[in-house]
Amino acid sequence: MDSKIITALGDRLLSLGPERAPDGPYRHFKLTRDADGVAWLLFDRADASTNTLSSDVMEEFDAVLAAIETERPAGLVIRSAKASGFIAGADVNEFRGATDPEMVETRIRAAHAVVDHLEALKLPTVAVIHGFCLGGGLEVALACQSRIAVDGARFGFPEVTLGLHPGLGGTARFTALVNPTQSMALMLTGRTIDARRAKALGLVDTVTQERHVLGAVRDALFGRLKRAKPGLLTRAANLGPVRGLLARRMRIEAAKATRREHYPAPYALIDLWERNGGSKAAMLKAEQASFAKLMVTPTAQNLIRVFFLREQMKKAAGSGNTIKHVHVIGAGAMGGDIAAWVAGQGMRVSLADMKAEPIAGAVKRAAELYGKIIRKPTEVRDALDRLIPDMDGEGVRNADLIIEAVPEKLELKQKVYAGLEPKMKPGAILATNTSSIPLQDLRTTLARPGRLVGLHFFNPVSRLQLVEVVSHDGNELDVLKEALAFVGAIDRLPLQVKSSPGFLVNRALTPYMLEAMVMLDEKTDQRLIDAAAEQFGMPMGPIELADQVGLDICLDVGDMLRTKFGDLLPPTPAWLRDRVARGELGRKTGKGFYTWKDGKAEKAPLPETGPRVTDQMIDRLVLPMSNVCVAALREGIVDNPDAVDGAMIFGTGYAPFRGGPLNYARARGVENVVSTLHTLAERFGGRFAPDPGWDNFK
Repeated sequence: MDSKIITALGDRLLSLGPERAPDGPYRHFKLTRDADGVAWLLFDRADASTNTLSSDVMEEFDAVLAAIETERPAGLVIRSAKASGFIAGADVNEFRGATDPEMVETRIRAAHAVVDHLEALKLPTVAVIHGFCLGGGLEVALACQSRIAVDGARFGFPEVTLGLHPGLGGTARFTALVNPTQSMALMLTGRTIDARRAKALGLVDTVTQERHVLGAVRDALFGRLKRAKPGLLTRAANLGPVRGLLARRMRIEAAKATRREHYPAPYALIDLWERNGGSKAAMLKAEQASFAKLMVTPTAQNLIRVFFLREQMKKAAGSGNTIKHVHVIGAGAMGGDIAAWVAGQGMRVSLADMKAEPIAGAVKRAAELYGKIIRKPTEVRDALDRLIPDMDGEGVRNADLIIEAVPEKLELKQKVYAGLEPKMKPGAILATNTSSIPLQDLRTTLARPGRLVGLHFFNPVSRLQLVEVVSHDGNELDVLKEALAFVGAIDRLPLQVKSSPGFLVNRALTPYMLEAMVMLDEKTDQRLIDAAAEQFGMPMGPIELADQVGLDICLDVGDMLRTKFGDLLPPTPAWLRDRVARGELGRKTGKGFYTWKDGKAEKAPLPETGPRVTDQMIDRLVLPMSNVCVAALREGIVDNPDAVDGAMIFGTGYAPFRGGPLNYARARGVENVVSTLHTLAERFGGRFAPDPGWDNFK
């Protein structure tokens, strides 16, 4: 088998079969044949860094398969010529704006026919998989007779995150090959697995190093590689009575994570398998109709919108990060977790504090985080080596970026800056993680105020992707550009905001949380208030969120914003100050509105009889968020409505299936939102008055 190793993959090379002629008959594929008569089909989508499956790609793929059938090679090897991986799935652009399920079903039927064509080839077929193999890419691999994974490959079906389930035959082929208790779990959660786990499940036949790919291909094509076959348990789990039992259990688990009315895809997948899992042909056919029906739901279209919001925010980060060493001042909950995250993303971080205990606590939390998110023990060790305890604060002298994360007291921050600025090297950036203090107030004592920027992270840092990049009128131009690139380099999503009290996210979230306090004042059960928000689709209610954030922080932010916005915010009840004074601060002290154990709020279920969630309760909580977002646009705090929606989703967890607070207002109807706000203002006060920005909002 003659072959040349010709494409670089990081520090290794890809075995891509025989030398290829520069121009072939195909746009997205290269087809060659080696000395053993084996066809090598390389997928290399034109004008893209990543392979995805679009209509024109699938059409050409079908033409290639027809040519292969005619030429009758000894076997077929399919692999990607992209360094990034095998296939990232379907081209999501083609999903946007779908409204007609019949049209979607027609298109998906045509794509099914191509994958069926691959499966039906009367010759040995092998998929060689490096990097990621997701969604439609995994469905193509499943239609091959053998699958060889290169060590480091990752597999998964992320469709559920777009409000869908697999749609290119994956539901049928995956559950037939791998025990449905495991294959369904992967499709229902959208999680990815590594090559070793894929081999253990029977999803791939072998895992090899890149240098051994050619040998593994020969073994697969010439019958020497033992192929993964469904075992007795897999076959039994697909039988009717067992399917019914397992499907019931799956629905109970799904209900713990999502509501059917908000996220129909997991339930549609369970229904599909329960009804058709015993017959591959029935499952393949039913999958097309089910997929098409999901595609046109508001949930899927909004989640697809969220996918593109993320891409848009990633692009806003730009490239060319110049930050190599970050110095963090303040090793408390925020500072310590920011330092841990940045070190985990490959940068050198020095962490300074007045006391040793917070630094030790931050390093301990970092080790726990790395244990969860980094797979190799050597890489965990390397990340911890990059996180340097710095009691003397000497790291500031060499740092490209200094992040200040001390408590929210103006005088304290200014005092820190006074000692810091003379030690900073020329060209270094000073960033504050303040969540509320305007940068105009912070810059007054600085010799070089143009180097000051806000980098406002959200808690928990490892889960919430947003970072507000806060500018002020005197910023040097390169500072903002470098700050945005840094945020992108640490795998976070930047939102550029102008300095103003609360910036965007805290300003929008504060009325939500304070209104909940007013409802408590009205003697509404705190569990009912949280249930109202959860019924709307928020990941947690405002009372539980206040406990998570810390009641002292909520109080400080509320007080600060009331000095600026006055009666546009609900009043802060006196009993909240008393609770903070008693040290009942929420999760961090073990007691707030709820008692907390092992990081979870203890909640008794609501009584069977008694008050229930009303539409008015939901409106009181969520409409002020949309109102503030419109105000921030009108004032020029943020200039892009899409970025506002992205920020609220990625910074607060605002119900993703609704597409953000501005998208929700559009879907509900601006007139309806404004008239509802007027009604609430008449009943509850001027804090609900619609912002003038609604007049020009589209």
